[in-house]
Amino acid sequence: METALITGGAGFIGSAVVRALRKAGWAVVVLDKLSYAGDRAHLDGTGAKLIVGDVCDSQVVAEAVRGVDAVVHMAAESHVARSLHSPELFLRTNVLGTRVVLDAAHKAGVPRFVHMSTDEVFGAAPPGVAFDTDAPHRPGNTYAASKSGAEALVHAWRHTHDYPACIVRCTNNFGPRQHTEKAIPNWIEAALKGGPIPVHGAGTARRDWLYVDDMARGIERVLDRWHPDAVWHFAGRQEYSNREMAKQVGALLGVDTLFFGPERQGQD
Repeated sequence: METALITGGAGFIGSAVVRALRKAGWAVVVLDKLSYAGDRAHLDGTGAKLIVGDVCDSQVVAEAVRGVDAVVHMAAESHVARSLHSPELFLRTNVLGTRVVLDAAHKAGVPRFVHMSTDEVFGAAPPGVAFDTDAPHRPGNTYAASKSGAEALVHAWRHTHDYPACIVRCTNNFGPRQHTEKAIPNWIEAALKGGPIPVHGAGTARRDWLYVDDMARGIERVLDRWHPDAVWHFAGRQEYSNREMAKQVGALLGVDTLFFGPERQGQD
């Protein structure tokens, strides 16, 4: 049985990946510092081993990667609004943390490394445009910039050390165990309280929505059909404006009132 280390595996997407890999027959070790977005309960019933620690702690990471067959690096600060007010935290976790994990995995000879990135590294897309894997990075906020910097480190380890590392970029995930700071859980929570449902600006910003279990199965297939140095794009092909999606959530819960507040700073 092969073993995968998943950093950030007690978080929203990470815990879905844990479940997908366990279902596919992997043994799983999770490294997570259990910040506000991580929860032991997210791993209930998975049989995954949990190491509580910070990806910026080189000693903890070196111990965690020992003997594993793959690393899926998902640990990150991810909320755009918080990145504008706490940029140091995002740069530390997302850039320095990626450097620490890459270095430890390379030194331990881990043969497969998957780095989880985001479509936000590209910035805003013109109407009707889908970015290809080689599109230039134009991050529009601190979160996106930190993820772009992390990708640059992955490319550096590939080039300098010939290290087999691939990158996965994805569109907006939604599904079970997602924190209520994110759009869909926030809208659901507001609707369950009777509304109105808050939307940034006029709600015209568009998103592609990807169900988290589909995303997790994609990660399992990346490991199974391994291609060193690949860059993968995952999308749900379900594109809606924020206003349209908020209305759909409201319709399911019997709320038809939206509240249009200020536009989100750094919005793509």
